[in-house]
Amino acid sequence: MNQLIIDLEITTDVTGPLATLAEFLAADQKPTAVFIDSDEDIESIKEFAATLSVIALNFPAFLDGRSYSSANLLRRVYGYKAELRAVGDIRIDQLEQMVRCGFNAFQLADGQNVEQGLERLKGFSFSYQPAFNREPLFRARAS
Repeated sequence: MNQLIIDLEITTDVTGPLATLAEFLAADQKPTAVFIDSDEDIESIKEFAATLSVIALNFPAFLDGRSYSSANLLRRVYGYKAELRAVGDIRIDQLEQMVRCGFNAFQLADGQNVEQGLERLKGFSFSYQPAFNREPLFRARAS
């Protein structure tokens, strides 16, 4: 089983298989966990977001950032509250930005150290720019 970082804890994946977006949309009885590739339309699940326990957004390559936008839409626009998992070519250097876009679970790429990733995540206490769930630092200091 793969090790994951979920809500700042290292754990193993017990979710089971994730339905692809096509499988999810075709199912009469909707699965509660779905895998969405970076080139797939996130809007196709917006009416089901509240019923999903896991949404895994794929980063097929380090340079492909489309899933950042999908995460932001899920959290800010569709109000998704459950596990939002980054999968694919996930590097430790990306984790802080992923958290700021709304991810709370990470399946790191092969060769990436999960313990180091967790320590890196714990090292960020604030940022100057806004995130999906907080104002920029200068606004927080002004109030």
